[in-house]
Amino acid sequence: MEKDILILGIESSCDETAAAVIKNGRTVLSNVISSQIDLHTLYGGVVPEIASRKHVERINQVIEGALKEAQVTLEEIDAIGVTYGPGLVGALLVGVAEAKAIAFALNKPLVGVHHIEGHIAANFIEHKELEPPFFSLVVSGGHTHLVKVTDYGEFEIIGRTRDDAAGEAFDKVARAIGLGYPGGPKIDKVSKEGNPHAIEFPRASITDAPFDFSFSGVKSSVLNYLNGQKMKGEEFNQADVAASFQKAVVDVLVDHTMLAAKEYQMKSIAIAGGVASNSSLRKAMKEACDKAGITLYYPSPIYCTDNAAMIGVAAYYEYLKGTRSGWDLNAVPNLKLGER
Repeated sequence: MEKDILILGIESSCDETAAAVIKNGRTVLSNVISSQIDLHTLYGGVVPEIASRKHVERINQVIEGALKEAQVTLEEIDAIGVTYGPGLVGALLVGVAEAKAIAFALNKPLVGVHHIEGHIAANFIEHKELEPPFFSLVVSGGHTHLVKVTDYGEFEIIGRTRDDAAGEAFDKVARAIGLGYPGGPKIDKVSKEGNPHAIEFPRASITDAPFDFSFSGVKSSVLNYLNGQKMKGEEFNQADVAASFQKAVVDVLVDHTMLAAKEYQMKSIAIAGGVASNSSLRKAMKEACDKAGITLYYPSPIYCTDNAAMIGVAAYYEYLKGTRSGWDLNAVPNLKLGER
């Protein structure tokens, strides 16, 4: 019988300090997350300096909690996986320094993980049958990518945003209509009370790049609508604006993904990232996939937002491939998917 491989995953790319223990790439023994949302809500968004400081305060406790919950010791861990990009440089550095210290002290392999690779890998946790090749739509606060997953840790980017990421647009529109931070979950919630056809916001498409995205136009259109209402001295319906905006974004995400799946003849699609927990996106994507005979996968909401379980899963497959990081591993805030 083969020995179980245990990976300690560490994630600190933005405002969640997280650690997890993963067994054999698919089983989560623990997943501990210390969120800073309440703190950053006071400022209407993430303050990098505060985030970094909080990571320093919390990281040891979070790792101890993950080991305790998994009922394993550091000595039993086979490798340390850590997010080293993309993200906030100060926040990333805390996780990278911690991972290097543990790996060095215990003489364990160190595996640097791309944050987006982690989001995609989150789908492996609850869907044991999912294996490459498949298509993945990655939608988060900082990224909107259409990715062909050719193998574990092997990616081909088919489409990307030309300007704002979908999650970034959600945050900006939420702030403009008075919902505050974090925008995604708040727009999702209030949209349920609104009419998604109340206002026709634009759906951008790029002629020479049909799989690329652009969300700055729809964001500007919402702001122009709000300014127009203000100038006329008229009130706006918050729920209708939220629902109409959300539908415009979801329509584009679904249409582009289905177009690419057809072009590349993919029969499996996985959505990933914070916006993958959006109920409207899940529903629309499920309907489109069912109609096209495509199998849709998505993680539970806890694995959509930033967490260390997904980093541990991605690290496991990189570890099997022989990926090892040196003591010179550094934070790379603008790391591109597929780069090492």
